[in-house]
Amino acid sequence: MIRLGLTGSIGMGKSTTAAMFRDEGLPVHDADAAVHQLYRGRAAPRVEALFPGVLDGDGAVDRARLGARVLGDPAALKRLEALVHPMVREEEAAFLAEAEAAGAPAAVLDIPLLFETGGESRVDRVVVVSAPASVQRERVLARPGMTVDRFEAILAQQMPDAEKQRRADFVVETGEGLAHARRQVAAIVRQLRGEGGAALSS
Repeated sequence: MIRLGLTGSIGMGKSTTAAMFRDEGLPVHDADAAVHQLYRGRAAPRVEALFPGVLDGDGAVDRARLGARVLGDPAALKRLEALVHPMVREEEAAFLAEAEAAGAPAAVLDIPLLFETGGESRVDRVVVVSAPASVQRERVLARPGMTVDRFEAILAQQMPDAEKQRRADFVVETGEGLAHARRQVAAIVRQLRGEGGAALSS
């Protein structure tokens, strides 16, 4: 089974692109969604122990409170990652085992910080989702609660887009509309079909 890593900086259209791979019949594991689930479950008390006061009234991690504690603090971010990343890897491993047992010829790992965390070593190919910097900025600043300072702090933690593209096996450009991006995704799946020698369908 081909393991395809999907990544891209904030605001590049990665989630939309992941949905396109799903539409092509590939199972997709969303690392960020896995973190959301962990923050509502077994990770919550352990995150609270590291950063007291970050839970909401339901006992789940409030991501805005947590972000305020770790953004701009590399040491705090490393402590959080050391806790959460192994849990996400466990979820990922279970997903891959299930996909392979189901006979899927390929599976997509949607990992926001794939290169930054060495995730490329866990996949066979990497797709980077990209858009012009002006489009990225417009998309991100339109998000509720986003500020220029927060956007720039997030960017500072991420590998520059040009470097991600240089390291990628495939690049999906999302700045020219959904139809254009969908054609690129379909072309990637066709190429992987040729590499894998099997139809990439569910």
